Order: sequence, then structure tokens, then C-alpha cells
Amino acid sequence: MKTSTGKPSNPKDRLATTRLDMTLFPMSATAYGALAFVEGDLKYGGFNWRVAGVSSSTYIAALLRHIAKWYNGEELDPKTGVPHLANAIACLAVIIDATESGMLNDDRPPKSDVASLLSKFEEKVKHLQSIFPNGVARFRAIPLKSLSHGTKKRTKSKRYGGKLKKV
Repeated sequence: MKTSTGKPSNPKDRLATTRLDMTLFPMSATAYGALAFVEGDLKYGGFNWRVAGVSSSTYIAALLRHIAKWYNGEELDPKTGVPHLANAIACLAVIIDATESGMLNDDRPPKSDVASLLSKFEEKVKHLQSIFPNGVARFRAIPLKSLSHGTKKRTKSKRYGGKLKKV
């Protein structure tokens, strides 16, 4: 088989286009998750949930704690040094794997119509935005213009007279 440029191609290339492209998931996220699983392996034993099973509420609660800590500016768990985002990925991975292996105790609360509630509140947000069209900019610990690719240390800022100053 030849490509459009006339060069020979591997016949497997054509078949691979219908397969799930595992290269699309960022390796950085895989590394974060793997680090959290190293911690879990050392603390609890690897793949323990496939034997003992897990409750969804336990991992959702842990996920939300890790996200809350990260969102509040705590990048790393102070005891282990493992990034909170790594532990959040691990929580989701355990829920997914336990679901797929039939070891998830799905103890979520009874379903409610959250989608309708969110749609209703989106209408309220639009109304609020029409009342306050020139709302004050949201305070951010890292001003948007200073964000760039790569890892940068967070700088603390305080608001003085409506302006941000580094402290």
C-alpha cells in the first residue's frame, strides 16, 4: 500500500485509525496519576479495590477534598508532597476501574434533576449579568496576564484600593 505521497505505508496504519488513540491522553496527567498510585500502593497495596471493592462516596469525597485544597492554593499534600491534582486523578481512576471491574459499591444518593436546576440558574446568571453589565473583575491570586506555559511559582497578591500589588 502507498500513501498519497507515493511512499509505502504499513498496512496496519489503516486499521489503527479506527482504534482508540491512547496517545491523546496527556502523559503529564498519566505521570501525575502514577505518582498518586505509587503512594496508594505503598499505603494500601496495589489494586486493592479490585479485591475488596470501594464505595463511590468515599472516592468522591476524597476527590472533592483534593480539588478544594488545590483550588485554594495548596499544590502539594503537606505530608507526602504528592500533588493534590495527582490524587484527584487517582480517585477518578479508582472509581472508573472499580466500575469496569464490577467492584464499585455505587452508593450515590438518589438521582435528582440537577441538569434542570443548572439550566434554571444559568438563566438567573444571565439576568444578573444584565443588571451588572460592567461587574468588577474577579480577584485572582495569579493575574491572568502573568499566566504562561510551564511551571511558575505562585505569587501572593493583595488588593489595595482596587489594584493588585505583589507582597
